[in-house]
Amino acid sequence: MASKEDWERLQEELPAIEKTGLEAWANGVEEDMVNSPSHYTYGKVECIEGIQESMTPEAFKGYCKGACLKYLWRYERKDKPLEDLKKAQWYLNKLIEGVESED
Repeated sequence: MASKEDWERLQEELPAIEKTGLEAWANGVEEDMVNSPSHYTYGKVECIEGIQESMTPEAFKGYCKGACLKYLWRYERKDKPLEDLKKAQWYLNKLIEGVESED
């Protein structure tokens, strides 16, 4: 689980991270919005890692299942349906990893 110091450090690093994302955009680098969107990473910690560390394995599997269902539920009503399907697949893969690690 992340400590208070970890979260404080992440908050301090946020401006530099946001600048990095803007620099990539300015240089024409297309961001991978499915596997590693820059707005989900602070410093060296990705949001999903922080979420996973804050939960039990069972709770995290439930989170992944819910996120997968969310993207499947709404993909047909979005401007980028394929992106939402890929996000659902990403969360499904995380869920599969969690179930495999039980074996």
